[in-house]
Amino acid sequence: MTTANDILKQIKDNDIKFVDLRFTDPKGKLQHVTMDIACVDEDMFADGVMFDGSSIAGWKAINESDMVLMPDPATVHMDPFFAQSTMVILCDILDPVSGEAYNRDPRGTAKKAEAYLKASGIGDTVFVGPEAEFF
Repeated sequence: MTTANDILKQIKDNDIKFVDLRFTDPKGKLQHVTMDIACVDEDMFADGVMFDGSSIAGWKAINESDMVLMPDPATVHMDPFFAQSTMVILCDILDPVSGEAYNRDPRGTAKKAEAYLKASGIGDTVFVGPEAEFF
């Protein structure tokens, strides 16, 4: 299992310039926040990064917009398309008050579905994909 310290070492050893925190919105569109590595530390992996959820269509009203991007160290990979060396980390979206997964986060919903299937004994593997329909 990859830890925060492993990632920080990888950043230093590979002269990485930026970290791109990514997540999907309710429509499946990839969203991201790119940060200079000076902003990346152990606390980021423990506490997450605050962001404005009202900027994402269908998520939060402006008066309750605080949300947390929680980096998942197991998802780290390098982005081959950025001009500068950039590490990508996929994130879960958390409610900052409860610390629980946000119910409109597609990644969180998929994790809940997988956990339910395992706990219920229906199955131990789930395959999910988008279905584009036109009417």
